[in-house]
Amino acid sequence: MASPPEISSVTPAAGSPGGGTLVTLTGSNFIQPSAVRFGPILATSFTVVSATQITAVAPPGNGTVQITVTTQGGTSNGVAYSYAGAPALTGISPTTGPASGGTAVTLTGTNLLAATAVRFGAANATSFTVISATQITAVVPPGSGTVQVMVAGPGGTSNGVGYSYVAVPVPVVSGVSPGQGPAAGGNTVTLTGSGFTGATAVRFGSTPASSFTVVSATQITAVVPPGSGTVQVMVAGPGGTSNGVGYSYVPVPVVSGVSPGQGPAAGGNTVTLTGSGFTGATAVRFGSTPASSFTVVSATQITAVVPPGSGTVQVMVAGPGGTSNGVGYSYVAVPVPVLTSVSPGQGPVGGGNTVTLSGSGLTGVTAVTFGSTPATSFTVVSATQITAVAPPGATGPVQITVTGPGGTSNGVTYFYVGVPTLTGAAPALGPVAGGNTVTLSGTNLLGATAVRFGATPALPFTVVSATQITAVAPPGSGTVQITAVTPGGTSNGIPYTYVAVPVLTGLSPAEGPLIAGTTVTLFGSGLTTTSAVLFDTTATSFTVVSDTWVTAIAPSGPAGPVNVRVTTPGGTSNSLVFTRVGAPGI
Repeated sequence: MASPPEISSVTPAAGSPGGGTLVTLTGSNFIQPSAVRFGPILATSFTVVSATQITAVAPPGNGTVQITVTTQGGTSNGVAYSYAGAPALTGISPTTGPASGGTAVTLTGTNLLAATAVRFGAANATSFTVISATQITAVVPPGSGTVQVMVAGPGGTSNGVGYSYVAVPVPVVSGVSPGQGPAAGGNTVTLTGSGFTGATAVRFGSTPASSFTVVSATQITAVVPPGSGTVQVMVAGPGGTSNGVGYSYVPVPVVSGVSPGQGPAAGGNTVTLTGSGFTGATAVRFGSTPASSFTVVSATQITAVVPPGSGTVQVMVAGPGGTSNGVGYSYVAVPVPVLTSVSPGQGPVGGGNTVTLSGSGLTGVTAVTFGSTPATSFTVVSATQITAVAPPGATGPVQITVTGPGGTSNGVTYFYVGVPTLTGAAPALGPVAGGNTVTLSGTNLLGATAVRFGATPALPFTVVSATQITAVAPPGSGTVQITAVTPGGTSNGIPYTYVAVPVLTGLSPAEGPLIAGTTVTLFGSGLTTTSAVLFDTTATSFTVVSDTWVTAIAPSGPAGPVNVRVTTPGGTSNSLVFTRVGAPGI
């Protein structure tokens, strides 16, 4: 006995209600079939291709029916075949897009389930997906102008709905604000730029925004998705995808320490916060109270001025990444520091000298200032003493103050002294034995602690005024530089020359008349600086010819010998004898 036929598939599985669709049945035992039925209705015609294939022309019908094949072995199983009405379109969204295509559109209508093609004018869609009997999504092919979009299916080809290819600008992103935010996302940013109308996506790197709203052609607000590092924010629209603008995911700040960890209830003291993620910090809070002010020094350090408060509070830092953990800070009854003295009380305008501050309540001092300038460095020696290195300053007095957990102290006066200058020394020469008094002229000479001739201290010296010092020259030789030392530093040098005691070795002529007028030539050494020539006690006019030669006019006097001497800044020479001779008698 012959086996019954079996149908495994039918292609296509749908067709027009008016019939006429050629379908192919695949199966087995298609030997001498006597009938092919679409439900109860015989196929308009059929052809046996082989024992495994039959082609048949569907009769008119509606709904879904079962196709069966009848042979001598019996009637086969049934396979479903649907009479599909012609597809109809009611809408397309969006209705416009760029000439380059690529836009995803949604088609709505009826009888779309068995769609075999979607066409934009004469061009097939780049791709399409049948969502349901009433919806298809399709990717627009390139084109131009306005075309009719149609869907083809077993039931025929739909009506057309208009789609326009337009010159849509590529969106441009010019900025994102804020430009950073927490790794967890969730914050809202505003994108500015152009060409945002019809935007279809906003991406942070490869991640879509959690949501976005097109405010205008130049503005979009978007909710940031989670992420890390720095990503490019881009906008996609009908015109294409924009350039990218950087957006940084920043970590939540972490506070690891606060120094000092306590301060007065009145606040006003400065503390240093250490930790990480401080870049872009927007707030520092002591409990629920904002810091009076704060400065982000680096990603790991913030200085903050403590607000008033009480008890122990948690110090936290808020930033684009969120709010940090808290670190304890205590408001305590801390005494205000008091200064009683500074030693020394003056120093050079260039700073660099060490002073000792005495007072009380100096424990925990966090700053020492000279006027408004911080000390170069300082060391808290005890509750009653601090040493500090003076910073540079301007000539004149300033108030030194110290700041600690209890507040800022009173001020003690410190004078910046200008560097001394010397402009002259009188006399500028003196004996090698020293002992002569020299008057120094200059500026900033008050408070002088030393006057030196070369490396040798003056013995002694007196500060007459800010512009004058008298000093007793020490022994020396040659030309040396005189310098003055004050709290303001060491002056420039001015030359001072040690002059040897003059020596006379001869004179010519050795005698002369009683009347004045004889020119006497004195020979010796050390005569260049001759200041006087004496015949006994009588000074006379003279001319210095060289260091070894001076001429002098002998004064009148009684007959007999006189001692001739020379005086210089180096002292008075030895004596040589000049004899006055009376005229011969007749």
